[in-house]
Amino acid sequence: MSPMCQYSAQDGFANDWHLVHYGTRAVGGIALVIVEATGVSPIARITPDDLGLWNDEQVEPLKRIVDFVHLQGSKAGIQIAHAGRKASHSSPFKGEKQLTLEEGGWETVAPSAVPFRSDEIPPHQLTKSEIKEVVNQFKNAAARALCAGFDVLEIHAAHGYLIHEFLSPISNIRTDEYGGNFNNRIRFLLEVLTAVQSVWPENLPLFVRLSATDWVENGWNVEETTALSKILYEQGVDLIDCSSGGNVEHAKIPLSPCYQVPFSEQIRKTGIFTAAVGLITSPEEIQDILQHEKADMVLLGRELLRNPYFALNCAHHLKEEIEWPKQYLRAKRK
Repeated sequence: MSPMCQYSAQDGFANDWHLVHYGTRAVGGIALVIVEATGVSPIARITPDDLGLWNDEQVEPLKRIVDFVHLQGSKAGIQIAHAGRKASHSSPFKGEKQLTLEEGGWETVAPSAVPFRSDEIPPHQLTKSEIKEVVNQFKNAAARALCAGFDVLEIHAAHGYLIHEFLSPISNIRTDEYGGNFNNRIRFLLEVLTAVQSVWPENLPLFVRLSATDWVENGWNVEETTALSKILYEQGVDLIDCSSGGNVEHAKIPLSPCYQVPFSEQIRKTGIFTAAVGLITSPEEIQDILQHEKADMVLLGRELLRNPYFALNCAHHLKEEIEWPKQYLRAKRK
């Protein structure tokens, strides 16, 4: 299960909605359930309704989810994130607009004072000392994720959020060692990675989600993503979660079934494991991706919102025998 925001937390705390939501997908036979983008600080959240891991009290409600997922025989992952200039917005079902301070919003931060939309308040450009603080926030969130019992950790470096903002020359126009050439623009991610690895055990999988392209000329592109993925592989990252877009408002993205799978296939040639995502909706598509080695893992998003029992239904469709929850055995079709 791909991480998908639920916009249902209060003060960053998981609640019964999250327990039932994620627990149901584990009951439905999903092998790895990845919890949504979880803010490493209060201002790292996309919305005031996002999950957080910036204090120790937020660990226990997440541990409750992890424990239930484990009881179903599934593994639990979590994505830690900083929304950067795309933070301080209302949830999609509350208007999805930038919030002012009076509306409960906050000042956003970014590598450069370049807003995502032209009509939005420009973000604060992070100083070098502030960058170090954010790196430390990722480290502390990773340590808390470990305390909660998660099996997999994913660093969110895609979809136009803070790390992606550093990667892309469209959102990063700095002139210091964090901007300009490729090696400077990837510096922040590598610092986050090193900090996270200092607390996250080597024997537990560490993923990084990347947007393979900005889908615009002179933006972050597939060639740079491939070069970065090779470096991440050498630095001990286990898998690249291959997504795209999110950093340019009016990018023209050619949406179609499995449209992002070619990114996974290309990045995989660097030697690192990859996950394919994006409009994958059928067991036949999944089989094709895995059997033809276009990816090592398939992450499903919206399809699992529509059908939490997708995996059980796929097994029946493909005549594969898998373990069902004993409580549901009477519904198992022969």
